[in-house]
Order: sequence, then structure tokens, then C-alpha cells
Amino acid sequence: MNILLKSAQIIDNESVYHNTVKDILISDGKITQIADTLTAQNTDKVIEKAYVSQGWTDSSVCFGEPGYEERETLANGMRTAQHSGFTHVLINPLTHPVNDTKAGVQYLQEATRHFAATAHPIGALTEGGKGEHLAELYDMQQGGAVAFGDYKKPIGNSNLLKIALQYTQPFGGIVLSFPNDTKIMGKGVVNEHTEGTRLGLKGIPALAEELIVARDLAILEYTGGKLHIPTISTAQSVALIAEAKAKGLDVTCSVAIANLHFTDEVLETFNTNYKVLPPLRDTDNVLALRQALEGGIIDFVTSDHNPLDIELKFKEFDLADFGTIGLENVWGVLSQYVSTEKAVQLLTGARKRFGIPTHPIAEGAIADLTLFSPEGSFLFKETDILSSSKNSAFIGATMKGKVIGVIANKQLILNN
Repeated sequence: MNILLKSAQIIDNESVYHNTVKDILISDGKITQIADTLTAQNTDKVIEKAYVSQGWTDSSVCFGEPGYEERETLANGMRTAQHSGFTHVLINPLTHPVNDTKAGVQYLQEATRHFAATAHPIGALTEGGKGEHLAELYDMQQGGAVAFGDYKKPIGNSNLLKIALQYTQPFGGIVLSFPNDTKIMGKGVVNEHTEGTRLGLKGIPALAEELIVARDLAILEYTGGKLHIPTISTAQSVALIAEAKAKGLDVTCSVAIANLHFTDEVLETFNTNYKVLPPLRDTDNVLALRQALEGGIIDFVTSDHNPLDIELKFKEFDLADFGTIGLENVWGVLSQYVSTEKAVQLLTGARKRFGIPTHPIAEGAIADLTLFSPEGSFLFKETDILSSSKNSAFIGATMKGKVIGVIANKQLILNN
């Protein structure tokens, strides 16, 4: 297929064409020509005046399959990802059985091979995700796992984290440690703050997150290795990670798009779609997260996409499961808080961290591209949800800009 991007605004700070407007010709999955003006002769599709960047990467998604296909199948999850602008997604081991073997990693890759987007499995850090014994980390890495972590489960045993960081160093493995002290959290369901108290909901102190962040960074300083802290939510976590980076520790972190957008004031409605982990925090913490995006302390933004069927969410707030979907909303939310260039950096930064090849926009390069626009706004409705599960915190929220489509794996995927 020959695709011509006419008057494309290129956003790619690794490309000599960054912040320029060019025509781009793509043939058989490769960029063959970039020029001020190209003719549309012998082209199958012409796309006018789109913004274009390297394909976006989401560092934390859950698709359910195998085991929880009623929440989201791999097929529909991958379709949702590519229509949301992502050409690479890191899939959490929130499956049944837990993805803790090389065979499980290879199954995910094989089952998703024909999509425009590419799936990159995160292997479980421990056998069965039980937090007791390390899983077959090296074997999974050889099979294609890009990192190791037990989704939303903290590493309760500090020595286990120490051993994991030591064990993964020879092969460059990345350890994920979800920051949440379950003893401090207790039976909490929302942020410990005046809003939760007023509503009579049990609180989760910021301390539950910050204690684990401080512990993990101390262990990392002792052992070396590579650590990724997913979905931080407090100002103190930002400060701790900034200090660790200043020391030269090999640590990255992410923030979930829901924690970046909402404060705990939305809990007024007791809508269980706002029940997420880490919980939605108060205004001061949310503002600190937004500021950390510009400062480079937060390395990338994730949807933290977690489809849950209605039986798990349509119940009393205390009893509902934690989690929201969000793939469809990452661009529409993030573009409200940072510049277009910074947003693209936050959506492509995970590539290098997790060893996924990058393809700067240049003649002869593989076409792995996201097409988008930062212009316009709309209200997100339930009918806009592409996921099988509908547990979205973003229904009724204002989105800015739009995703036009992706070009990857020799495929063109366009939104209506």
C-alpha cells in the first residue's frame, strides 16, 4: 500500500524534520520520500494535514485474555489500542493463569502478531503473582518479556526485591514495583483526605505509597539494577524519585491518566468508575503530578487500562473492584496539560526504557507512526468506548484533540 501524508506536521525530536511541515510517502511499510511537495500519483490513500509522530507506547494495559475474556479479549484490546493511537502496548500479567512462564509470554505475542499495534508482555515477577518466589525471569526475557512485575501487587518482602534487582542485572531486566503498603492501606478505598472523610469512605494515606517508594529506592541504591515505579500519585513520591534520579539511580516512573486528570472531588457521586488504585488524590497532589510532567521527573503517561465487567463495578463503593479503562482517553486528556511536543515525548518515552526499537521519521525508516490532531474538543460518551468493558471514569469528561489513526506493521488504521 502506498500512503501519502500531505502537509504533515512532524513532531519527533529524534528526527531532522522535527517541527516541520512535509509531505511523506510511505510504501510497503517504509518511509520512501520526505519532501516539501510530493504528487499523489500512484498512491492508495492520501491523508491531509495530520500531525505525525513516532508510534505511541502505553506502558500498562490489561486485556484479560487468557482467563478473563469477558472483560476484554486480546483481539478487541489490540483494536482499541491502535484506534487510540498506540502502536505498542505493554500487557500486564493480570490473566488466569498469571503470565509467569516463557510459554505464556510467547502465547501473547503469537496471538497478537497480525495487528498494526505490537504487544509486549510484562512477565509476572513472582510465581503465580503470589509474592513468594521469583518466576522464571530469564526464560521469560528470552521469550520476549520486556519487564517483570505483579500488577497492582506490592512486593511485600524487601529481600525479594533486592534479589530480583540483583538477579536481573546480567541480562538487563527491568523490575516493576507497585508502590502500596497494604498494611497502611488497610481497608481504604479512596484518598485519605477531607473529601473521603466527608463522604464516609475509608481512606488510603499517601504514606502507603510513599513508604514503598522510599524503600524501593533505598534498595535500588544498594543493589543497582533497573527499577520502574508504575503509577505514582503523590507529591512526595515525585520528590523522592527526583532525588533518586539526581543520584544517578536507574529508575523511571509513570502516572495513570485518571490520576493526572481527576481529583477526589469527583467522588461526590459515589460512581465506582472513580475507584482506582492508587486512589484519586487531592488538588495539591494532582497539581504536583502535572508539574512533574514538564520537569521530566515523570517519564511517561499510561492509560493503566483495566477492563472490568459490570459485576465487579456495579455494587457498593466499598465492595467494587479498583480500576478504570482509559486507552481511548490518553491523548484527549494529556493534550490539555502539556504542549503537543511534550505530550508526544511522554507517549513515546517508554520505547527506549523497555528496549522497544525506535524509528525516527526519516527516509528509509520503518513506518511506525501515530496520526493525530491537537485541535478541537468534545465530550466523551459511553458510545465512544471501544473496549468490551464499559468501566470508564471518563464518561462525560472533555477531551481535547483527536487520534486520526496509526501506520504500523504495514497496516493503515484510520478512525471514522
